[in-house]
Amino acid sequence: MEFRFETKYDQKGLTAMAQALRKTIHKKWNRIGLILGWCVVVLAALLVAAERLLGEPWTLRDTKNSFVGVFLIAIMLTKNQINAFFAKKRMLPGTSSAKSVFREEGYTSITEAASTEFHYESVQQVCETADYFVFLFGKQYG
Repeated sequence: MEFRFETKYDQKGLTAMAQALRKTIHKKWNRIGLILGWCVVVLAALLVAAERLLGEPWTLRDTKNSFVGVFLIAIMLTKNQINAFFAKKRMLPGTSSAKSVFREEGYTSITEAASTEFHYESVQQVCETADYFVFLFGKQYG
């Protein structure tokens, strides 16, 4: 039995892949990064609040602390999209879409650049999103 699919590696697809990696293989490091990020945000907020309670005027340091807090929140909320953006930038020419043929022994991915055979044993994890099935091969490849 054989199944055929065509996949376009656009921003939406790469974002789904980044999210699948973050929620499975990178789960531990994602949690550590979130904890550290939120600690820095809280520390920045406390520094600004402490100076306001002491009656100090607004300084450049307060502006920098506020900027760091807002910047980290933005990064933490959009990290999947950011990872997808950089993954798209690193893609080789001719690999923005792929046709895949799934068979019982493995599957073949055909792009404009090459044709690659994969065996199911090399898949570390399979993730399903609302629109995609993601095969994760390692820490950076899906």
